[in-house]
Amino acid sequence: MPKISPPVEILKIDIHTHILPREIPYWKKKFGYGGFIQLNHYKPCCAKMMRDDGKFFRDVEENCWSPETRIADCKNAGVHVQVLSTVPVMFNYWATPPHGLETSCFLNDHIAGIILKYPKKFIGLGTVPLQEPGLAIKELERCKKIGLAGVQIGSNINQENLGEKKFFDFFSSCEKLNMAVFVHPWEMMGEKHMQKYWLPWLVGMPAEVSRAICSLIFSGVLEKLPHLRIAFAHGGGSFPSTLGRIEHGFNMRPDLCGVDNPVSPKKYLKKIFYDSLVHEPLMLEYLIKLVGTERIALGSDYPFPLGEITPGELIESMKLATTEKENLLSGSALQWLKLEKNSFL
Repeated sequence: MPKISPPVEILKIDIHTHILPREIPYWKKKFGYGGFIQLNHYKPCCAKMMRDDGKFFRDVEENCWSPETRIADCKNAGVHVQVLSTVPVMFNYWATPPHGLETSCFLNDHIAGIILKYPKKFIGLGTVPLQEPGLAIKELERCKKIGLAGVQIGSNINQENLGEKKFFDFFSSCEKLNMAVFVHPWEMMGEKHMQKYWLPWLVGMPAEVSRAICSLIFSGVLEKLPHLRIAFAHGGGSFPSTLGRIEHGFNMRPDLCGVDNPVSPKKYLKKIFYDSLVHEPLMLEYLIKLVGTERIALGSDYPFPLGEITPGELIESMKLATTEKENLLSGSALQWLKLEKNSFL
């Protein structure tokens, strides 16, 4: 009988994971004002994320700061590589620009140190003080020098849309420096009016991602920067499912939607990347039909409970060709990050 070869294991890269340093400086004492996050290690392997005014934000466990714990979790889940980024509450866009820069540098140096120690297990994304785009560009340049592959940014900057002219030079610098961009929802619009039932996370986050995508399309940023490699969390949020309405609105009211960019929103579908964190097989199937597997990358939101508990489980449960699964599990991630597969084998 012919010898049957075992199935070839597909490289799995998770582009959407968050990490914190175990110890965070007491910025309030240094800067003279509060609002910054601290970690209260109240028992072994657990901590509370607390604002320095004593307000509770979130419980986290050791896998939120320990790369060794993460490596063990990845092995159990069959994930080979994680893309590390900070927890969005650490963006600190509300801080004064110099202090925003200092906190960004601290977080970026922490991630860079993990990459240096475990270069085949982790890839790093930095954070930058976008409240002052000039400083953000300088830190972007430094991120590249210390070995980070790109940056994670919020879906808005203190409620200013990403398509505002003041941010264009930052995106242009990302394109010139070949730095990938990952857009994550945060500071959800209308959050104060929907505190009950966890609605900011269930309703606000998907809307925030669509807000960011539409802003970058309608402002012309994506048209002017065709080589910008930009990915959006949570499968593009509500953008894919409301694309018909967005396109129809653009066609019916170009005087409102097309004032800065007269190009159809549909043109940009396959020019941006999306993570796979949609939680629903039918939604992933729709997203694949819409943009193709070459534009969707595994993303889990590890280590948080609203993410995919076993990264890649949804992708692997679907009836897809091997090449399609390869795209979803690592090929698209490598294309977005502009990295070589051999670097992680």
